[in-house]
Amino acid sequence: MKNISILLSVLFIFSYSSMTAQGKKTYKVNTIAFYNLENLFDTQNDPVTFDDDRTPNGKDHWTEEIYQDKLKKMAKVIADIGHDVTKNAPALLGVAEIENRKVLEDLVNQPNLLAKDYGIVQFDSPDRRGIDVALLYQKSLFRPTNISKHELLIYDNRDASKRIYTRDQLLVSGFLDGDKIHVIVNHWPSRSGGEARSRYKREKAAALNKKIIDSLHNLDPYAKIITMGDLNDDPSNSSVKKVLGAKAKKEKVGLKGLYNPMEKMAKKGIGSLAYRDSWNLFDQIIISKGLLDKDYTSYKFYQAGVFNKTYLSNPRGRYKGYPFRSFANGSYTGGYSDHFPVYIYLIKEN
Repeated sequence: MKNISILLSVLFIFSYSSMTAQGKKTYKVNTIAFYNLENLFDTQNDPVTFDDDRTPNGKDHWTEEIYQDKLKKMAKVIADIGHDVTKNAPALLGVAEIENRKVLEDLVNQPNLLAKDYGIVQFDSPDRRGIDVALLYQKSLFRPTNISKHELLIYDNRDASKRIYTRDQLLVSGFLDGDKIHVIVNHWPSRSGGEARSRYKREKAAALNKKIIDSLHNLDPYAKIITMGDLNDDPSNSSVKKVLGAKAKKEKVGLKGLYNPMEKMAKKGIGSLAYRDSWNLFDQIIISKGLLDKDYTSYKFYQAGVFNKTYLSNPRGRYKGYPFRSFANGSYTGGYSDHFPVYIYLIKEN
């Protein structure tokens, strides 16, 4: 992505080891990222969830060999996100479409992530597919202090007695290198049945997200809040713009307000997934007013991006340039995910 090369020229003064000459300020940089791992399932049959396809004898022939290859590829991507600038993997990484805690343990114990010593925050959610959200954090950089899950209650708008089971929203509060940070990890309901027909589900998810954010702001109007995830909506959709109230311009963000750095990217045609020859930016990281000013004595937002290096894109065929997904047409492709990761940089003075 061309943003990376631009950032390297602009952000070099913020790296851990740069600009040590007398009179020059040095800065710490940390990457905060989100990645939809595209159905990271183990090979075991869980009788409680609909995971039968992702087993060795299931429709997808999900073998141990395939599972280990998928883990290896996911770990490579995670280790690379932000590395050009920070020389490190993300300090905090929200993930979606993971089956359980075991797959995350297997992931963080991959050789190129093991030294990062990632901690895991994960709860089983009521999603019928058995997929959850979670937060990975480098223990040397972040210390969780409060963890909670927030159930999303949605009922069919044609049958009020029928509940639609979906992912919980995960809230993790803690200290990033001494700064109190709140992170919410989301995976909002899909567009199954069509965008318009399913819109109310994502608006319900946004309302829950707003409720969580408001509760944090009521305790501290300047709280540093990061809400991230696969929202299954673009930055311009009503769930994000109207219900959540995220703004595209920093100067428009008032006290207790939210800024969405992804909206400008979406307007330029930058996306995190592609469908029917068009790009969407469903994967977003949205931040609160408390992260926006330029007093870098504590962590503040600097830049956002989509991590779309060449190896993550489909190399050939009809879907050339799309995210190189790991499973298509009933078989394992050897790819990565049908989503590109997204990230932000936080910086503060040393």
